Amino acid sequence: MDRLTGIHAVREALSAGRALDRIVIARGRKGDRIEEIVRLAKEHGVPVRFEDREQVARLAGPGEHQGVVALAAAKQATHLQDLLASGKKGGLLILLDGVEDPRNLGAIIRTALAAGAIGVVIAERRAAGLTETAGRAAAGALEHLPVARVTNLARTMQELKDAGWWLVGLDEQATKNYTEVDLAGQIAIVLGGEGKGLHELVRKRCDFLVSIPTTGPVRSLNVSVAAGIVIFEAVRQRRKR
Repeated sequence: MDRLTGIHAVREALSAGRALDRIVIARGRKGDRIEEIVRLAKEHGVPVRFEDREQVARLAGPGEHQGVVALAAAKQATHLQDLLASGKKGGLLILLDGVEDPRNLGAIIRTALAAGAIGVVIAERRAAGLTETAGRAAAGALEHLPVARVTNLARTMQELKDAGWWLVGLDEQATKNYTEVDLAGQIAIVLGGEGKGLHELVRKRCDFLVSIPTTGPVRSLNVSVAAGIVIFEAVRQRRKR
C-alpha cells in the first residue's frame, strides 16, 4: 500500500521504524495521540503537513481516516549537502518544482540515473515524494540515485548558485531553444510541475530559461518526457565536449 490511514496505523508504523515519506494531518485535529504522532515523526525525520480536512480525505481515499494519513516511502530522502558531497565536480543535477504525479517523479529519476546525473532535488511541499508508486515507476533507479528533499527550493537554488552551479529552467514560454544553452558544465536543470510550470520565484532564480519547440494543436509535453529531452541534450553536449 502507498498510504496508511488512521491514528493507530500511522502511530504503529512510526513506532516500528517503517520508512514513511510524509504524514498529513487535518487542520484543527488535536489530542494526545496526535501529539504523539507528531513527536514520533520528528524523531524519525518524517515531515508532517497540516492540510484542510477535504485534502486529507482525498489523499486517504474511501474509509475512515481520523484526520491522519501517512504515505509509505520506497526510500528515505538524503540531505542536499550529502548529495553534493557525493557528486563529482562539473556534474548534472535535476531540480523539480512541484511535480505532483509520483509516476512522473519516478520516470524522471530513472532518466536522471541513465544520464549519469549526480542526483535529484525535490521540495517537501506540494510535490510527489518517494512513495512506493514513485519507486515502481523508477524501476530500481531509486536504489542507485540520491534524491534530496528541501523545504525551500528557491533558497536551495540560491545556495547552488553561490556554490558555482548554473541553473537552467525549462519554460514553454521561453524564447531560447534548449539546444542554444551550454549544458556541459556544472548544471542544474529545473523542471516545473504538471500544467503549472515553474513558480515565479523559482523562475527568477534561473540563470537561463529555455523551451522545447513543438508543433501541432497540443504544444505542451509531459514533464517526464520534457525532462528526458533536455537531460539527454546535456549528455550529448558533454560527450561532444
